[in-house]
Amino acid sequence: MARTSSIRTQAAAFAAAATLALGTGILAAAPAQAADSFGCPSGAVCFYPGTNWYQAPSKTFWSKGVHRIYGWEGQHIVYNNQTDGWTVQLCRTSYGTDCLPKMRPGDGWPENLSPINSILISDR
Repeated sequence: MARTSSIRTQAAAFAAAATLALGTGILAAAPAQAADSFGCPSGAVCFYPGTNWYQAPSKTFWSKGVHRIYGWEGQHIVYNNQTDGWTVQLCRTSYGTDCLPKMRPGDGWPENLSPINSILISDR
């Protein structure tokens, strides 16, 4: 019986130490890397034709900055599969201004691209 109590005591002490270490940031985990999902490669922003997630992306962007898009009409799924916390914004101008709210990594939904003329991919 004493042996079982000792193991439980040691396990409780370890759990308390791990919780304390995580709370102080000593054992903070590295940011998770995105996996390929819905046909969108890890580290990319993907646009799908229409609103069907199970089609191949029609356009994929990889690098940060402003990317101009023209003539895309109607609903398209936009999916941010970026890594390291990078965000994407859909913008009304072709210069990455007058933008909609940021899409965080893992965000994706149908969006009307008729008024959109650029996207802004940022590491902030």
